[in-house]
Amino acid sequence: MKKISATYVLPVAVIALTGLAACGEDTARTEQASMSERPLVIAHRGASGYLPEHTLEAYALAVEQGADFIEPDLVITKDGVLIARHENELSDTTDAAQKFPDRKTTKTIDGREVEGWFSEDFTLDEIKTLRANERVPFRDQSNNGRFEIPTFAEVLALRARLSSESGRTVGIYPETKHPSYFAGLDMPLEEPLLRALEDADLNRADAPVFIQSFEVTNLMKLNALTEVPLIQLIGGSADHEIEAMGFDGIASYADGIGPAKGLIIPMDREGRTGPPSDLVERAHAAGLLVHPYTFRPEPEFLPAQYGGDAAAELCAFAALGIDGLFTDATDIALKAFSESCPMAVRSTP
Repeated sequence: MKKISATYVLPVAVIALTGLAACGEDTARTEQASMSERPLVIAHRGASGYLPEHTLEAYALAVEQGADFIEPDLVITKDGVLIARHENELSDTTDAAQKFPDRKTTKTIDGREVEGWFSEDFTLDEIKTLRANERVPFRDQSNNGRFEIPTFAEVLALRARLSSESGRTVGIYPETKHPSYFAGLDMPLEEPLLRALEDADLNRADAPVFIQSFEVTNLMKLNALTEVPLIQLIGGSADHEIEAMGFDGIASYADGIGPAKGLIIPMDREGRTGPPSDLVERAHAAGLLVHPYTFRPEPEFLPAQYGGDAAAELCAFAALGIDGLFTDATDIALKAFSESCPMAVRSTP
């Protein structure tokens, strides 16, 4: 894969999202040097702060709010169809337990024993009988049971339609969930993911696409199969494989990292933040983009020092030079970047 430096990918992404993707590299660099860019706003599971996550309705609302990218997590059905769910265990976000009580089982996934209802045990026709529920207890539950579980192909079709209707290019940011586990079932995620992108004319280096994964092996395999930019996700706890490779090692197969936000600005159990780390600076030095996760607006998720002000947290991270971020509330992030910590943004000519 052709690796692209962190100083170049972000302007190209912003240009593409405002209809200027045809600009040459020199133009992009010149424009970047002359103005400050806000981070890309990636709608985490759609507008998941407002509607049940990973539904077409949540993705559409996020785009209406102004999201640059929508993020579908991908698992697979018994008959080999990619669907948008955060986990292959379905009972947290659907009514699978009520509709299929006899399908409950226990599996070992990535070394952890999990009890529940699993996507790989259901055909797509069965999945389509399910309805999505709100996962977070203190969020609005009034839309439970209203929305279907979408396939990845349906999410891609929605992205294309919303791009056309809005007059701007909406990006797609899929994550492979438990790819090694599925590969062990002879149900690999990589090939159907790339076929779907190919069918949507998005399997190319300049498409508005990032593919993300926590698994190094999965990304290395994808690196050999596609030119689409890849993002190595990094959890909040130590990942010794990633630590051993370092950022230069990650840059050999990926174009960026998606770190847990606590790796950039740490927070203790009492909700107090510490001094920022040098992660952003070190990643950029290796030519990697930095897209931390997950920014949520509710006080339950915010550091205590911000007093419930989500914009304060967003501005603190933007000041450190992050290239994008995952958020449950696109509208709040964009308002913060335009009002609380204003940054110039290119407009369509």
